[in-house]
Amino acid sequence: MAEALLALGGNVGNSRAILDRAINLLCDGKTVRLTARSSDYRTPPWGFKYQPHFVNLAIAVETTLSPQELLERAQAVELRLGRDRAHEKRNGPRTADIDIIAYDDVTLNEANLTLPHPRWFERPFVLLPLAEIAGDRVIAGRRVDETAEAVDAGGIYRLP
Repeated sequence: MAEALLALGGNVGNSRAILDRAINLLCDGKTVRLTARSSDYRTPPWGFKYQPHFVNLAIAVETTLSPQELLERAQAVELRLGRDRAHEKRNGPRTADIDIIAYDDVTLNEANLTLPHPRWFERPFVLLPLAEIAGDRVIAGRRVDETAEAVDAGGIYRLP
């Protein structure tokens, strides 16, 4: 089985409930098994600033799916939860966004999937939850917890 780290976020509807449902839909216990889940974090909007705050979290899974199959499953979950990639504003509001941050130590650069995620190390809304569950993990030569300490995490709060 491969280990994958994923970042989830959303800011439309009851984001905490939607993200819990996303995890349940993604992780069937057979081909994708949840091994760790971070706390939920309230984070300011990224990119398009005039939208509600996000809820973000990270999960670790063990999977028998290939990176492409895991991406397909994640996008199917997003669609089932109301995300419409074809009609949404880039970096705008969404019910659920699921990104694969790392898949074992695989390096991949395909049209629809780059691994590790090319911007994971500059996004505090990914780094703080990820550091909580995989702080000692090294991705693309960077240790997660050290990278998290180096970014500005202003406005990000762990939710109770």
